Amino acid sequence: MAWSTRQLAELAGTTLRTVRHYHEVGLLAEPERGANGYKRYKVEHLVRVLRVKRLSDLGFSLVQIAEMGEADAYPEQELRALDDELAQAIERLRRMREELALALRGSGPTELPPDMALATAGIAMTEADRSLAAVMARLFTPQTQRALTELARAYGSGASDEEFDNLSADADERTRQELTERLWRASRDLLSDRPELRISQATTAIDRHKAAQAFTTALNDLYNPAQLDVLNRLSRAAMADQQAEERTSQQAGQQAEERTDQQADRQAEEQADQRP
Repeated sequence: MAWSTRQLAELAGTTLRTVRHYHEVGLLAEPERGANGYKRYKVEHLVRVLRVKRLSDLGFSLVQIAEMGEADAYPEQELRALDDELAQAIERLRRMREELALALRGSGPTELPPDMALATAGIAMTEADRSLAAVMARLFTPQTQRALTELARAYGSGASDEEFDNLSADADERTRQELTERLWRASRDLLSDRPELRISQATTAIDRHKAAQAFTTALNDLYNPAQLDVLNRLSRAAMADQQAEERTSQQAGQQAEERTDQQADRQAEEQADQRP
């Protein structure tokens, strides 16, 4: 017994139009025709339609299915590639759900990634700070973004931050320096625990030179000259602190190496003394 095109489509759970399209793109061979000129489909045609439909439901395009040919086994390489695509899609959907949940709660600025928005929800941030955070979220990798999120959660906000926000463009030298020292004392320990946030170690999501240019442009656009001066002083203090740590580490390494050499020399001398 053979099936008509309509019967084949019903058995396969698809439509007449789909079956005809499979013929047009070469995915389904033409069946024999009866004396009346109607197509007569067999089990092999039904199995083929079911296979194409199954692969299509998994996410393969008709072009990819055509390239697979008539092989019965699933193509491992194509399946792995599709699995990677689905994993990325699931991750995008997960993040979308997080952002929707955040929006429904009405907490956090919409321009920030969910984690960062949640971390800063209870912190009084100026429009400039929020804008800078949004720019940084675009420039830096997820690893650095996570560190920034942890830093924001741990640091919070204080009187010195409010003083920085209200710092006038014509603030005098003493005011700038004293504010720098207070901010540095508050942030030094946090930065030392998160080396990935140091300028020399922070990883960027785009070309490092372009990221630096965009970051500098954002700073110049968002903060007044006195605030920029304080930020530059903080940056220099962080660099000096990092260089001091590196020198200390190098000295410790050299001392350890010297001790190792001395110990080796002593062992050599002892061995020489023991010889007849």
